Amino acid sequence: DIIINLTIPAAHAEVSLAALEAGKHVHSEKPLGLTLEEGRKIIETAKARNLRAGCAPDTFLGAGLQTCRKLISDGWIGKPIAGTAFMMGHGPEAWHPNPAFFYQVGGGPMFDMGPYYMTALIHLLGPAKSVSAVTAKTFEERIATCEQHFGEKLPVEVSTHNSGTIVFQNGAIITVAISFDIWKHSHRPIELYGTEGSLQVPDPNTFGGPVRTYRPEQGGDWQDVNLLYHYAENSRSIGVADMAHAILSGRPHRCDASLAYHALEIMHAFDLSSQTGKTVELQSCCEQPKPFPLGMIKGILDD
Repeated sequence: DIIINLTIPAAHAEVSLAALEAGKHVHSEKPLGLTLEEGRKIIETAKARNLRAGCAPDTFLGAGLQTCRKLISDGWIGKPIAGTAFMMGHGPEAWHPNPAFFYQVGGGPMFDMGPYYMTALIHLLGPAKSVSAVTAKTFEERIATCEQHFGEKLPVEVSTHNSGTIVFQNGAIITVAISFDIWKHSHRPIELYGTEGSLQVPDPNTFGGPVRTYRPEQGGDWQDVNLLYHYAENSRSIGVADMAHAILSGRPHRCDASLAYHALEIMHAFDLSSQTGKTVELQSCCEQPKPFPLGMIKGILDD
């Protein structure tokens, strides 16, 4: 049996640990936990009980990010050397029916949206090595303008603007901005730059495209790439399905807790680097998730 943990961030670790203690595999909403200690305890408990622990997001299993992984693996842009990752808006208080928790510990742009971006980058480039960052809490409170809480003051407990650089073990240097303080911008969600060309990666909070490439010999503008895999539509819970297939076949599951823990450490490193004024050398590592094979039958997630 697999327990799917869809509680609020502050309850993720408690509920996941209870499921594991009851002898059940567990797949949690992101992030894995509020703290690195919580994340480690989940991984250790799962290992001790010979159970599976997994965590969202699973959007990297969609057609868009799987196609990008194939292009990188096939050398379409050469060796990845740099890139950008931008998630910038002005927060959810204008549209979300319950926006307060987004500004509490466990929320903020980094822990709400950062998991999509960090997980996508690990999927595409492998594990990271270090983080150098500056973070800020621009407003002490926000004003809700959603219908349900119009005019309410929302105390801000977390950083709402995160700017930094992640160095990956493969040498790629990625410039990152994750913010709830920006009214408008025109950056792509993720772009990767290699020795032979460039790649536009789709929004990692979605499963489809567009995917675009540029190589100097083609000239002109970016070129659209046809998606090579299934699951371009909204396929949330595909990570749970992958875990179920993995349990039956004995292979590793792709949305593994160690992947989520590595993403969690990267996210925590932004505030830590900002507070100390130093580059944070990451202590964790994880396996780069295995990509889907080409030609896989839709609905069958084993190789």
